[in-house]
Amino acid sequence: MFSLLSFIVALGILIFVHELGHFIVAKLFGVGVEKFSLGFGPKIVGIKKGETEYLISAFPLGGYVKMIGETDENELSEEDLRRSFTGKSPVKRMAIVAAGPLFNILFAWLVYVMILATGTPFDSSRILVVKGMPAERVGIRDNDVITAINGKPVRLWDDVVLAVIDSKGKQVDIKVRRDGADLEFHVLPEVTTDKNLIGEAVTSPKVGVKPSGEKVVERFGLGRALAMGTLQVLTVTKLIALVLVKIVIGAIPAKGNVGGPISIAVEAGKQAAAGLSSFLLLLAGLSVNLGVLNLLPIPILDGGHIAFNFWEAVFRKPVSARVREVAQQIGLVILVGLMALAFYTDIAKYLFGQG
Repeated sequence: MFSLLSFIVALGILIFVHELGHFIVAKLFGVGVEKFSLGFGPKIVGIKKGETEYLISAFPLGGYVKMIGETDENELSEEDLRRSFTGKSPVKRMAIVAAGPLFNILFAWLVYVMILATGTPFDSSRILVVKGMPAERVGIRDNDVITAINGKPVRLWDDVVLAVIDSKGKQVDIKVRRDGADLEFHVLPEVTTDKNLIGEAVTSPKVGVKPSGEKVVERFGLGRALAMGTLQVLTVTKLIALVLVKIVIGAIPAKGNVGGPISIAVEAGKQAAAGLSSFLLLLAGLSVNLGVLNLLPIPILDGGHIAFNFWEAVFRKPVSARVREVAQQIGLVILVGLMALAFYTDIAKYLFGQG
C-alpha cells in the first residue's frame, strides 16, 4: 500500500508538471484552455475557474490540456479561431507542445539544485574491502575510513573513486583512520574490465574497496549547486539517450532496461521509505526520463507533434490529414508495444522472479 501511495504521488507530480508546461505556454500565447486534467477517462472531481475546467480523472497514467481548436477548428467563431491552438503559427505551436517535456526537465533541474544546496546524503569514505584485491593484501580492513589519497583529503566515496581513476593504474598512497589512529598504505591498483550501465566494456584501475553504506550530508553553495544540478540533468539525459539508442540497435536487451508501473511503484516505495531526499532524487530522474521520452519524434507523443509543426514551418504547408492519420496509427502501435514490453518485464521480474 505504501508503494502504491508513493507511486500515485510521484506520478501525480510528474503529470502535473508536464501539463502545467503546456498550460502556461498556451496561456502566454493567448490560447484558450478548456480543460486541464490529471488522468484520463471519466471525471472524478473537477472545478471550473474562468473558461478552464480543472479535473482529476479516473485513469491516472497520464493527463491532458484541451485547448480551443484542437479538434473542432472548423466550427469555431472568428474570436475563438484567433484564440485557438490551430490558429497560432507553427513555431508557437511547437513551443506549446515542447513546453510539457521541457518543464519536466526543468523540474528535475530545480530538484537537483535544491537538494544539493540544502543538503543531500552521499556515501562516506568509510569502506568495505573486496576479498583478494590489492587493498586487502596490503592490510586495509573493513570499516576503515579513507581520509586522503596521494596527499589529497577525501571525505566522500566519490572522492575515492575519482582519485583511484586519476592514478591511471599507478601506485596510490592511501591514508586511513582506524580506531582513532592514522595509518598509511601503498597500494598498486589492479586494472579490470567491467560493463557499465549501458553494457559497454570499461577498463579502469581498482584497489578493491566499496562503500560501507554510511551516509554523510553534504551541502553546496548556490553557484556550485546550480552547476552540479545542470551537470546531473545533462548526465541523466545522455544516459537515457544512450540506452534508447542501444536498445533500438540491439546492442543491449530491452529486458532489464525497460521498466513499467510496477517497477516505478516498487522503487518509489523504497525511496520514500529512505527519506524525502531519496524520493525527490528518484522523482527528478523519472522527470528527466519522461521529458526525454516525450521529445522522441514518435507520432502521438509530443515529439511527433513537434515534428509535424516543424514540417509546416519549413515547407509552409501542413502535413496532409492522411499522412498524419497513418503516422498517428503507427505511433499508437509503437507506444502500445512499449507499454506491453514494460508490463511484461515487470510481470516477469516481480511475479516470476526473472530479470
